[in-house]
Amino acid sequence: MRRISVLGATGSIGRQTLDLIARAPDDYEVVALTGGRNLDDLAAAAVEHRAALAVTCHPELADDLKDRLAGTGIETAAGPEAVREAAMRPADWTISGIVGAAGLAPGLDVIRRGGTLALANKETLVCAGPLVMQEVAAHGATLLPVDSEHSAVFQALVGEEMSAVERIVITASGGAFRDWPIEDLAAATVEQASSHPNWDMGQRITIDSASMFNKALELIETKEFFGIDPARIETVVHPESLIHALVGFTDGALMAHVGPADMRHAIGYALHWPDRRPLPVERLDLAKIGQLTFREPDLRRYPALRLARSVMDQGGLAGCVFNAAKECALDAFIEGRIRFLDMAAVVEDVLTRMSGQGTLQMTMTDLDTVLDTDRAARTVAAEVIRTVQAKG
Repeated sequence: MRRISVLGATGSIGRQTLDLIARAPDDYEVVALTGGRNLDDLAAAAVEHRAALAVTCHPELADDLKDRLAGTGIETAAGPEAVREAAMRPADWTISGIVGAAGLAPGLDVIRRGGTLALANKETLVCAGPLVMQEVAAHGATLLPVDSEHSAVFQALVGEEMSAVERIVITASGGAFRDWPIEDLAAATVEQASSHPNWDMGQRITIDSASMFNKALELIETKEFFGIDPARIETVVHPESLIHALVGFTDGALMAHVGPADMRHAIGYALHWPDRRPLPVERLDLAKIGQLTFREPDLRRYPALRLARSVMDQGGLAGCVFNAAKECALDAFIEGRIRFLDMAAVVEDVLTRMSGQGTLQMTMTDLDTVLDTDRAARTVAAEVIRTVQAKG
């Protein structure tokens, strides 16, 4: 029986992970589940999966969670430190489905105890890639990718040497606005940006897909996880979302990972790694699909991709600043304070300002340096957003 912890249990990734676990309950012992404000779902999942510990990251909800689980024998806790304590509890496999930079510290805690971390939180590598990979090596931890694109690359590399890799091609659906006239994007609403043509995901990542900020983060993550030169990382728009990534080798071959738009495939691969087991995902009928199409991404439509290239070239703490500014800009868009196209402009302005201060060139020495930079970037982003708002 494997001991499992799910960080971010009430989010899209967490729910799909628990769906897989529920299909073979005798194979798993659930150590800890963490979540946010959705206490009903967190408590229900803790009871269903007989978790030893349930944690909400919001300290003011401690009593509410405790009341919901009274009499169950399930331990409860609340606050960011409690989430970290949950991550440090012994488990054979932990998935990080926490959204945003908040997933960085708990993920590092899993790594530092030498655990196996299935990483769905792309911000961990975007913000602190060199530090994370250094800690993985130092503590003998195992890091498994759960983003569909990086899982696809990971699977295509089984039995291969990185020295034989010529390029990595990350595919993108193009999001909700891939076929919109560019001149209409300025008026795009939150509701329109929250509807994905292929994937069933949370609102934030769906909007990030529409702006292609999600893909921008994934480009940076590819560089950090696989240690490949950014010049050898490509992006292609693939509207069908059936090819998740391709690896090109020095002999000219391209290895493609093809599968349905279902995150349980990537989650299940990480959950059962190094084995493959049956998964409850659609089996593709290629004749019915008929064709797969590809197109170059338009950088006028998706400026986030251009910014990601700049971040990868700069290195240092640029990824941390990029992510913090992106999260602030996304919040402002969802709250109606800025427009859709303003998000990329805000992020670029923050990068420019903090580059001028020398922040991006600082050495990433430890977690505190990363977290301090994250806070500083959010302060600058707030100033930039206020300026954008003032201009209307």
